[in-house]
Amino acid sequence: MTDCLFCKIVAGEIPSQTVFEDDDFFAFRDISPKADTHLLLIPKKHIVNLDDLQPEDEALMGKMMLTVPKLAKQENLEGYRTITNTGAKGGQEVFHMHFHILGGSKLPGF
Repeated sequence: MTDCLFCKIVAGEIPSQTVFEDDDFFAFRDISPKADTHLLLIPKKHIVNLDDLQPEDEALMGKMMLTVPKLAKQENLEGYRTITNTGAKGGQEVFHMHFHILGGSKLPGF
């Protein structure tokens, strides 16, 4: 996806504050944090959102869910919130699946 902001970040075309990377995922600090710690975890494979998942993505998504607590531990978060938005009406702004990991003393209301 040549137009995708997050694909460009993964490719190194746009700089980011990287906090984690492996063969399947990339995590970086949000440029407009909503909490003391605000990370974005994305699959390197371009998937638009939860509605775009295919049966072959099952193992990847399971691994993604196991990566979230690893990142929280790495960031020394004692508690955290994990959010994903699906579709424009669900608040999604970048159409590449991502999970927000928020933690710290100033978590926004929910």
